[in-house]
Amino acid sequence: MAKFDSLWNKATTSPSHALYLLHRTGDFLPFSAFLLLVPFSPSAPRLKPMDEAPAEAAKEVYSVWALPPGDVCDRIKLIMAALRSEFGGPAFEPHITVVGAISLAPDDALRRFRSACAALSRYPARVSAAAPGNFFFFIDPSPEAPYTPHLSLLYADLPDEVKEKARQRVEELDKEIAGVTFEVAALALWKTDTEDKSLESWEPVEVYQLPPNPK
Repeated sequence: MAKFDSLWNKATTSPSHALYLLHRTGDFLPFSAFLLLVPFSPSAPRLKPMDEAPAEAAKEVYSVWALPPGDVCDRIKLIMAALRSEFGGPAFEPHITVVGAISLAPDDALRRFRSACAALSRYPARVSAAAPGNFFFFIDPSPEAPYTPHLSLLYADLPDEVKEKARQRVEELDKEIAGVTFEVAALALWKTDTEDKSLESWEPVEVYQLPPNPK
């Protein structure tokens, strides 16, 4: 199956521009805590870093997220809520970043998103263990993937010793979460202004339901 980033790039003649968000905390929030999340198949969407968008086309900042299914999402929300109550940080929806922090005109972002999604189908994912020194789930990439897919659990500015405490807390909150497998059946386009540390301006634009993967 075609890669999401390639499809995204071909959706318009203007250059595409992505920064794979969250894994580079200096460009986003002081510290983003994520759980190492899930392996996904070679057919899963992947992101290659891209150049910055032309200033004249930069109207809003967008991200594309892969959405966990409802049962997995509910479990992750419980972990996230417990971490926020103990360590602080803003609330946000569980997601796996596919494309992040892209400045585009609204119609261009929506056109790219729909065009890329139309060529994709559902793909499997599996929750892995929490990373040492942090807490996030990995999404095990294929060898050609240029970044480490992950699902963030907490955004907060924490010293190293508190980060480790929070990571351990994740394991206490849900001992069975590691190894959970699920199917990614939906992608979402979100407005994600990285200057807004409260995340209150973040909002969904459109959710695309992926068709079953043909056998």
